[in-house]
Amino acid sequence: MSWTDRLGEAGVWRNVNDADAGFAREIEEAGYRTLWLGGSPASDLATVDALLDATESLTVATGIVNIWQSDAADLADSYHRVVARHPGRLILGIGSGHREATPQRVRPLEATARYLDVLDERGVPVEDRVLSALGPRTLALAAERTGGTHPYLTVPAQSREAREALGAGKLVAPEQTVVLDTDAVSARRTARAFLGRYLRLTNYATSIRRAGFTETDLADDGSDELIDAIVVHGAAPVLAATVRAHRDAGADHVTVQVQPVGDPLPVLRAIAVELGL
Repeated sequence: MSWTDRLGEAGVWRNVNDADAGFAREIEEAGYRTLWLGGSPASDLATVDALLDATESLTVATGIVNIWQSDAADLADSYHRVVARHPGRLILGIGSGHREATPQRVRPLEATARYLDVLDERGVPVEDRVLSALGPRTLALAAERTGGTHPYLTVPAQSREAREALGAGKLVAPEQTVVLDTDAVSARRTARAFLGRYLRLTNYATSIRRAGFTETDLADDGSDELIDAIVVHGAAPVLAATVRAHRDAGADHVTVQVQPVGDPLPVLRAIAVELGL
């Protein structure tokens, strides 16, 4: 089974604190087959369990479990508990978080490799775990030791680079933030309110530079060009087109985050219709 067959063409990204059973059922009904839980889900995977219980066939993925906040052995034990009840419906996305938010974040690549060692020892299959990989060394680790990558705040050109780095058969599942608003001024206001804090985090600023943006683009609240590329705005056909752009560049699956947070369901339903989910 291909990754697209397993996860669907498009999924939904939602903070773990905002994802409840009703929301999961609604997106499943709309045609989405995977829900990615952001905001560093806990290693007990209690929310994952509840969402899987509430749905028929939805896959739930963590996007991502922070290796500094969640014990690897505990996560592995939780993984086995969940898949025993819901086989084939869990993906563990893991990552090393942000230097600014995690004082103990030292040598994150080595720490991630050690974390994967524990998952290996405790029998978590390679194909059920992915890394949030933004740079070439983390992409290489993802290719060698996981099922693929779930990058955050990237553009289609970076999906192409990830595909080239990982090769065929590995998952490339970028997150794409969208704003349903055809007024560029108000849409950029919404996008900047969301994106501003990320521009001040080293790992995302570095990734954005790799995408071809400059220090001028990153300054203040971000240039219009940067904002428009990272947080796509417009009518539903435009938002659906950016999902297709990632797919055309080599992504297997694109997970959609709607801003502002509010009630994203009308936007998600509109995108689902455009994509024919």
